[in-house]
Amino acid sequence: METSNWILQLLGRLHPLVVHFPIGLLVVSFVLEFLTINKKRQGLREGIKYMVYIGAAFAMLSALLGWLLKTQEDYSGSLVDNHQYTGIATAVFAVVTSLILKNSLKKSPIKLTAYRVMLATTVILLSVAGHLGANLTHGEDYLTSVLPGNQTIYDNENTVALLIDLKSTDSLSILQKDKLNLEVRGIFAHKCYQCHSENKQKGELILENKAGVFKGGETGLAVVPGNAKESEIYKRIILPAGHKDVMPTKGKLLTSEEIELIRLWIDDGAHWSDQEVKIFPEAELALIKPDLPTATNINHPVDKLVDSYFTKENIDWSTSVNDPIFIKRAYLDIIGLLPEPAAINSFIEDTDPKKRELLIDELLSDSDNYTQHWLSFWNDLLRNDYSGTGFITRGRSQITGWLYDALQKNKSYDVMVSELMNPNKDSEGFIKGIEWRGLVNASQTTEMQAAQNIGQSLLGTNVKCASCHNSFVSNLTLDQVYGFASIFAKEPLELNRCDIPIGKIAKVNFLYPELGNVDGETIDDRLLKLSEVMISRDNGRLYRTITNRIWDRLMGRGIIEPVDEMDNAPWDGELLDWLSADFIDSGADLKHLIKQIMTSKAYQLPTVNYISAASVKNEYVFKGPVLRRISAEQFSDAISQVVTPLYAAVEFNPNEEKMPALRVWHHEKDLTNTVLPLPGARYFRKNFKLDRKQITNASALISVDDVYELFINGKKIGHGSEWTEVGNFDITAHLKAGKNTIAIKGINEGKIDNPASLLFAIKVDFKDGTLLKLFSDKTWVSTNIEPSTNWTSVDFNDSKWLEVHNYGTDNWGKLMDFTFNDYQKSFARASLVKQHPFMKALGRPSREIVISKREEQATLLQALELTNGAFFNNKLEQGSKQWLKEYDNNSTLIVDNVYQKLLGRLPSSDEKNILLNALGSEPSTENLQDIFWSVLTSPEFQFIN
Repeated sequence: METSNWILQLLGRLHPLVVHFPIGLLVVSFVLEFLTINKKRQGLREGIKYMVYIGAAFAMLSALLGWLLKTQEDYSGSLVDNHQYTGIATAVFAVVTSLILKNSLKKSPIKLTAYRVMLATTVILLSVAGHLGANLTHGEDYLTSVLPGNQTIYDNENTVALLIDLKSTDSLSILQKDKLNLEVRGIFAHKCYQCHSENKQKGELILENKAGVFKGGETGLAVVPGNAKESEIYKRIILPAGHKDVMPTKGKLLTSEEIELIRLWIDDGAHWSDQEVKIFPEAELALIKPDLPTATNINHPVDKLVDSYFTKENIDWSTSVNDPIFIKRAYLDIIGLLPEPAAINSFIEDTDPKKRELLIDELLSDSDNYTQHWLSFWNDLLRNDYSGTGFITRGRSQITGWLYDALQKNKSYDVMVSELMNPNKDSEGFIKGIEWRGLVNASQTTEMQAAQNIGQSLLGTNVKCASCHNSFVSNLTLDQVYGFASIFAKEPLELNRCDIPIGKIAKVNFLYPELGNVDGETIDDRLLKLSEVMISRDNGRLYRTITNRIWDRLMGRGIIEPVDEMDNAPWDGELLDWLSADFIDSGADLKHLIKQIMTSKAYQLPTVNYISAASVKNEYVFKGPVLRRISAEQFSDAISQVVTPLYAAVEFNPNEEKMPALRVWHHEKDLTNTVLPLPGARYFRKNFKLDRKQITNASALISVDDVYELFINGKKIGHGSEWTEVGNFDITAHLKAGKNTIAIKGINEGKIDNPASLLFAIKVDFKDGTLLKLFSDKTWVSTNIEPSTNWTSVDFNDSKWLEVHNYGTDNWGKLMDFTFNDYQKSFARASLVKQHPFMKALGRPSREIVISKREEQATLLQALELTNGAFFNNKLEQGSKQWLKEYDNNSTLIVDNVYQKLLGRLPSSDEKNILLNALGSEPSTENLQDIFWSVLTSPEFQFIN
């Protein structure tokens, strides 16, 4: 500014130099202060004191110089304002901190709590102010732009091609004018937004929108339509490098082609297109089914497309995998279980040329096992879990019942999405997200979570970045994302940029508004419209995204990678579009999509073990399925299936018989508070009456942690010592008309307080067709004092016994055998079990966020768990004892069966000799445990070949 005092300008420009002093001094003093906690290293106190004093002084000086820099130079915008406010706040807090420290050091004894809290607050403010200052200096994407996937290079080839096209004509059409304007705006976005955006308005010039461009800045009109030579922006971009007024002042100067495009645009009248400028590549929404290429001797549509791709890449088809490998791959991919040896042998001997397709059909028709395997995939993707953050405070609800039913019935994908967008009580948990306790930032409200989750899970787009500011990695803007989040809001949403309100109210919209209007008077109206827009065939993005995810799941790598960034280029776009369109044509049948992929020769190719991560991500060429590790759930289920059941109870039981039975125990109190039960015996009674009707059948179910004896009307019926094993007793002969008594002695083992409970149910069937059910509940009574010998009889007086307490199910889950119904007894599938330390170590996520793909690299924690984990080793020991008993200590039978059941083949002669020598003629539990461990941790077992 010509009228500004040059001395004040000079002082203002000292701000970037001076500001580093308080940063260094206050941060170092904070670190040193941390070292003095608990009266340690008191020799540091004198140095800390002076660093705080000097740091506070320089903070004040920096704030003053920063104010001068803003007022004397051409800085404006919300980013500058926010930096100024946090800088002033830092200075004020630093001064207050130094005063509190000075006052504290005068007192005896010295109390530093208040000073330390203030110092920590000052350093936090200092960090925020420093971050905003760095954004001003280097651009808001200074850090994130170097991250993998965020490095965008402006394509100058497009600029050159467009310039040649435009210069070849005397007058520009409307379409050409639109292209010219969008290209110029793209140049502004890549080269000019760093200094001239809504956030940073250097020289009061904004090039981010039409109003800003034509308004100009401090020095006049940036653009004079029809006259580039009089336009300030053109004058500056043609200046030589090093000139004080050249634009851009930072980074590379514009190329000659870019300068010529801007000149052409201005001279032609500076037409402004109504279209949004697309800075980043963006996939077409429309989905058109491509024609299949002609290929000799290839019938499968997927293989026709892959063959065309192989031809372009000069790749020859490999021979398909053999039957043993294929059946194991198919079983693990469709139902998540290992094939039994008999099934493998039968498949190998089958001569039907269509046997692989028939096997896939058979496995897909096994609805229970299919559902229990794929449930993990959908739980990860839809952020659904059984326990964790939000459940205790009821700020989160699961959708497991709805999801299980949808998979078991093979609901079409469009119906599933519709029911998630416009949910009922069973499916609303997905868009409701997690109500975090306490204060949360604006990008983590439940409305914003819904927008983020739908964007990532269903549309393959990163909404999180644009939840805080205009995205650095896509074309999404803050306005768009808040408009999308407004669909789920009860009240209008005010936009927050970087958690600071900007005084603008969002307008309801869909992320891709060309697909349809989603506005409505109520949330219900908007959700209904959203559900219709989402599943429209015009929304090719929805169907491409799930198709790409299923391909990734079965092949180990998506056609587009990462699977959450569907604007990235596919390695074969026609293959993705054909599969997606075929998926729609099938009625969005997920099983059809799985079968379409798995029946192809492409799926049946040998696995490829790519040498480096880059060869899978950035330099990928499809040659066959990528070698994949089995998941935490598949590993757990394999142990349960072959060695011994890993988990006793599930959190979601699809075969659950609804019973109001409570897990009760004697009420243990510490004064007025309920505490964990003490070790020792407790005694329980329940009296009930039966009508004088003939009983045809009566049975009792019981589970007690830890030991129990069960009595009916004074007669001992049974006993048990493991709560995971449900006692199922026929008590028909022991009941009578009139008063009956259930009596149970339960013992809580251990040396310290620990969880204990009793779970009980009786079902009585009468000849007239009626029935009676009785359950453990709070009408039962108990005592911790050993009663007289007749305590199990009907006539015993229990009037002084106390009401039992309900201890809940958190420590025990739901036992699958606790039912009167007939069902095919099986082990607890890992997908139905709530998060367990063993599965967590093996990579099962907590699902507080959307998990679209799990990390496949082995970790140190996994290695430690599989090597020294007590849970894993205890289960192998338990299984070894069962195997030795089942196979009568026959080492040869044991070795053969271990290999057949876990690896799907017999051991080689060398392998067999080694293992037989290890087992010996009289195998021990420890030796068999070692063999189990060696096979389970071998690459042949750990990877899907």
